[in-house]
Amino acid sequence: MGQASPPEETQIALDEMTPREIVAQLDKHVVGQKAAKRSVAIALRNRWRRQQLEPSLAEEVAPKNILMIGPTGVGKTEIARRLAKLAKAPFLKVEASKFTEVGYIGRDVESMVRDLVDIAVAMVREEMRQAVRENAAERAEERLLDLLLPPRPPLSGFSSPLSGLSLGVSERQEETKENPSTTREKLRIKLENGELDKREVEVEVEESNMPSFEMFTPQGGVEEVGVNIKEMMPGLFGRRKRQRMKVPEAREILRLQETEKLADRQQISREARSRVAQGGIIFLDEIDKVAGRETGGRADPSGQGVQRDLLPIVEGTTVNTKYGMVKTDHILFIAAGAFHVAKPSDLIPELQGRFPIRVELKALTQEDFVRILTEPKAALTKQYSALLATEGVTVDFGDDAVAEIARLAVEVNSLNENIGARRLATLMERLLDEVSFEAPEMDGVTVHVDAAYVERTLAEIVEDQDLSKYVL
Repeated sequence: MGQASPPEETQIALDEMTPREIVAQLDKHVVGQKAAKRSVAIALRNRWRRQQLEPSLAEEVAPKNILMIGPTGVGKTEIARRLAKLAKAPFLKVEASKFTEVGYIGRDVESMVRDLVDIAVAMVREEMRQAVRENAAERAEERLLDLLLPPRPPLSGFSSPLSGLSLGVSERQEETKENPSTTREKLRIKLENGELDKREVEVEVEESNMPSFEMFTPQGGVEEVGVNIKEMMPGLFGRRKRQRMKVPEAREILRLQETEKLADRQQISREARSRVAQGGIIFLDEIDKVAGRETGGRADPSGQGVQRDLLPIVEGTTVNTKYGMVKTDHILFIAAGAFHVAKPSDLIPELQGRFPIRVELKALTQEDFVRILTEPKAALTKQYSALLATEGVTVDFGDDAVAEIARLAVEVNSLNENIGARRLATLMERLLDEVSFEAPEMDGVTVHVDAAYVERTLAEIVEDQDLSKYVL
């Protein structure tokens, strides 16, 4: 998961990708659910189309929000997450059930926009850091040379107390006779060759013991407020102190300091707000949990009241964040829910109208489980093989083993709670429990997992209904 994306995923620019190509990229990670993939691919392409319009007309084109209907574990969240990663857009997944109506203690719906802005700021800051990385490294090297360069003595025979922080006494006396620029270049060469790595220098570092505050917002919720206290009271927080350290550590700290100087905070805020307003994606999960209507005339702070609060956010409003005002008119909202008890028609009519595209995700079959175990770029069988290979253990999954795991997943899901593809993770972990534990002592061993191995390991647990409820 943490590895860099493969070349084929980054060669095609997003503005050149057709809906068909977007679906093809999603197919590498999510099995099936063609209707949902088509819907999100069209929504993503429509963003590019809107950007080609005249500004006056583009402002009027609202995103076509999507409502995904389907049981848990069929790929709703993964489709949205992969779409955002493909678009390199700020993405936030949030459960609708965590919000409460205005006037009640809890999180208000506007907090999800603030959280999305925080994510966008982090994205832009990291991109900007990468852009100025070389320049920051050069400036850090110059500052490090300033610390290493011995001061020229004003009088003959003068001994500086700082000489031990840069060069030896004899070496210093020799080099101070030369031109300062020549001495600096010699030091630069030694620094690049690592000859000065054992030296110590004194660097000014900042103590970042910033306090954290929580306060009641006007909307009635408890929100953590990120206040830039350092700018408001520069002498109170963020004090600097001088600290001695080795040259490699000092180089890294100086590089980080120079990176922060080169990264324009105002520009980061502007770019982050723009990305959220024009390309942000919010995945609103468990929307069915707030779909119940009011009964008996009693207010429901986690139901219809939340729907009413969601409505202006989805329709388009302006939210105040610590980085400035952000409009939500063009944020793409993807709502999802199982709708086992409630129905989409139980949502208030106004909110239903803001999710014009509805797609139903089908429950996964045994054939789908087989594909999930083998086809995606990060399929579970590939993950476990790679993990155990780090211990020198080769794990070979036979086709009959994959088919048996898929069959057992369907069986357990039918007998217990149906958690979709997540059941595969529990089965795989139980299947390879012994191998994973003994792997450090199995260097060079090859484990062939066939249908008989799967049946021998899992059949007894699956057949014992009481045990399978706890284990699988």
